[in-house]
Amino acid sequence: MLVRRTLSLIPLMIACLALVLTGCAAGAKLPAPPVTEVRTVTELVHGTEISDDYRWLEDQKSPETRTWIDGQNAYTDSLLSGLPGKAAIREQVSRLLKVDSVGQPQVVKGRLFYQKRGASDDQPQIFVRDGLEGEERLLLDPAEFAADLSKSVALVDIADDASLVAYSIREKGEDEVEYRFREVASGQDLEIRLPKATYFGLSFAPGSRSFFYTYFGEDGPRVYERAMDSAPESARLVFGEGYTRKNIIFTSVGQDGRFLLIHVLEGASSEKTEVWVQDLRAREKGELFLVTGGLAADFRANAAGGRIYMRTDHEAPNGKIVALEPRRGGDQTIRDIVPQREDAILSSFSLVGGRLIVNYLEDVQSRVRVFDLDGEELGEIHFETLGTVSGVSGAWKGNEAFFSFSSLHMPSTVYRYDLATEEQSVWFQPELPIDSNAFDVTQVWFPSGDGTKVPMFLLYKKGLELNGENPTLLYGYGGFKVSLQPRFMGLAAAWAEMGGVFALANLRGGGEFGESWHQAGMLERKQNSFDDFYAAAEWLIMEGYTSSEHLAARGGSNGGLLVGAALTQRPELFEAIVCVYPLLDMLRYDKFLVAKFWVPEYGSADSAEQFPFIYAYSPYQHVTQGVDYPATLFITGDGDTRVAPLHARKMTALVQAKSALRRPVMLRYHADQGHSGGTPVSQRIEDMVEILSFLKWRL
Repeated sequence: MLVRRTLSLIPLMIACLALVLTGCAAGAKLPAPPVTEVRTVTELVHGTEISDDYRWLEDQKSPETRTWIDGQNAYTDSLLSGLPGKAAIREQVSRLLKVDSVGQPQVVKGRLFYQKRGASDDQPQIFVRDGLEGEERLLLDPAEFAADLSKSVALVDIADDASLVAYSIREKGEDEVEYRFREVASGQDLEIRLPKATYFGLSFAPGSRSFFYTYFGEDGPRVYERAMDSAPESARLVFGEGYTRKNIIFTSVGQDGRFLLIHVLEGASSEKTEVWVQDLRAREKGELFLVTGGLAADFRANAAGGRIYMRTDHEAPNGKIVALEPRRGGDQTIRDIVPQREDAILSSFSLVGGRLIVNYLEDVQSRVRVFDLDGEELGEIHFETLGTVSGVSGAWKGNEAFFSFSSLHMPSTVYRYDLATEEQSVWFQPELPIDSNAFDVTQVWFPSGDGTKVPMFLLYKKGLELNGENPTLLYGYGGFKVSLQPRFMGLAAAWAEMGGVFALANLRGGGEFGESWHQAGMLERKQNSFDDFYAAAEWLIMEGYTSSEHLAARGGSNGGLLVGAALTQRPELFEAIVCVYPLLDMLRYDKFLVAKFWVPEYGSADSAEQFPFIYAYSPYQHVTQGVDYPATLFITGDGDTRVAPLHARKMTALVQAKSALRRPVMLRYHADQGHSGGTPVSQRIEDMVEILSFLKWRL
């Protein structure tokens, strides 16, 4: 098998070598991609005949699929490895990514726990410090678990006395993790651990004699409690019976340690969230009870001072904060604490220092306001530039809060905010690898096809000439109530440094303007997300920023579906597409991995009512023979255990077979990378160099 496989690749490798030696000019005639065998499967779906030529590529482990992957990677190498200017791009990207970075600290009993990566490090480590001025100490190093740094570590929870931490080990970007426990003083692990599996979080119980965790098994998610000194079989089922693999259940313990909080979601949908509560001071006689009353709304809860505080969109599509004092077996009196605002979206809140710190989105820009526990506004945290706050942390009984702030051209800076004096100071600031004053970050608004006004952020060098020829990269997502805010992105900063325009579009389907904006881009209204994206591209062209010949689109995951739709619906609008870890065969997406979670967002082709609108846009079913498709780079890998890599495999084969092939269609398939990050910096640099080189070549 090995000899035959190698021999079959020899002609392709010879062509690759010739191309590398001669260079790969944009106008040069391209070698043909590998020919993929057609094995047509035809079926009738709700009266519509559906043919699939490449279903055999769904089998990820078959020798035939693995040989096919090798051939595709060799073909991609033949086109991209010899591109000119890669050394300069690598130097530029290395300068952007190889910088000191420090994450926002978690504060428990005066100890600060935080993630840190030095400029020369490939993976972040976890450090601990006793107080603001204490000496930092290395607590967790990913090199302990894999010499090649293919595994990453992350803090999961910290014991209430700060003596113990729970942490996860993730391998090659997979969603599945292993949980372990480490003593802070000795730096030694306890014997207890949870094996590699899918979990939805872990939280220490008060006193740290036990912990709660959610395990996602064959029957669905289940919440267990396990004593720290017990055997695995002694874990006690706490919650989850009757729920299925369509549900997500995650647990936490409130900020002051009194209440266990359990959130139940129907898949990835937040339209109806159940919140169950248990008073941990009375666990022997108390049971879990529902505090959301079956309301069809999103609830996100935390607890402190004997109260439950919840962010909800119930009768408040822009979000509000309510509070209640839970009483087992009695009526729950919920009252508004921070009311809805008409001019802003209440996206999240934190309980720090006896205060409510609320993160708002005003026209997709962060605004942070401080309230007392009865909802009286005490002040606002101000910023000097347009950007994004990534959460707020701090102790419930303390006077300081920490938050991270970044912009498209500015890496994350961690600030300390004194709640008593309202003074703000820098706790950590990286050395800027670029001159932020050399760039403009602006927000523009454009009309979508139905007249809806949609915002977009632009990043480019000052003095940009609107000549219609600027290489431009358009980025979008538009789903799952995710808000795309102007936070630092290495790809965006590098592209702008190269003289390009980076555009970040806030499409319907996201959460930038609350639940109504989300619902306007889901289910039968999903086409709105795509139309907003095309309107963004047309606006950039009309306003003289670029032209179709100089315009590329990039998206990943749900954003991969977005640019896959752009590829098939509007191929004339783009010169190049970068489609990363994508969903593309929407008629079969929910049959693989955890994709049933997404049925509330997309619907399912199994439904006769939903099939027509899914089929109407599903990219895989709309590749047309002879179309001059944009130059396309599909990216996926074996480590993606969330979005099945089969989408990118099948789509690559289909577009290669049907495209006019005046422009290249390629697949970069990683054997050791996945959806959930954890990729070493050195590999991230190489991945970004390849994307930027591809874009420079085509644009």
